[in-house]
Amino acid sequence: MVAYCLMPNHYHFLTRQDGEHAAGLLPQRVFNSYSKAYNKRYEHSGTLFEDNYKVKPVVTSAHLLHLCRYIHGNPVKDGLVADPADWPYSNYLEWIGERDGTLYDPEFARVNFGSPEEYRTFVFADLRGRELQGEIKSYLNEFDL
Repeated sequence: MVAYCLMPNHYHFLTRQDGEHAAGLLPQRVFNSYSKAYNKRYEHSGTLFEDNYKVKPVVTSAHLLHLCRYIHGNPVKDGLVADPADWPYSNYLEWIGERDGTLYDPEFARVNFGSPEEYRTFVFADLRGRELQGEIKSYLNEFDL
């Protein structure tokens, strides 16, 4: 897992294919298992999610790095929090060194960003360039990142 963020109405998984199994199978396996368990527990049948998941290949390093910050900035973009560190449903806290977790590749982050502070600066630079709600925009501008 490179980056993830669980949102109230959608989710983002950025996975890397290290073996012979396609990375795009991860959501299928996770949510098929979840749906089966849910249906069994609540005596329900059928699908639980409205739309099919979408798999998009990442073909450049620049695209990969932008996706990381897009995913981690999603709760700010959607107005749920002012700082991605306030959203516990992603692996952003691992990226910035504030939480230990197993769904995180510290070597990937170190090689591409050097330090947690450099990644935080990278994410905030993108967020400052977006059209965000007034108080969130003001909050982001308080940082000297």
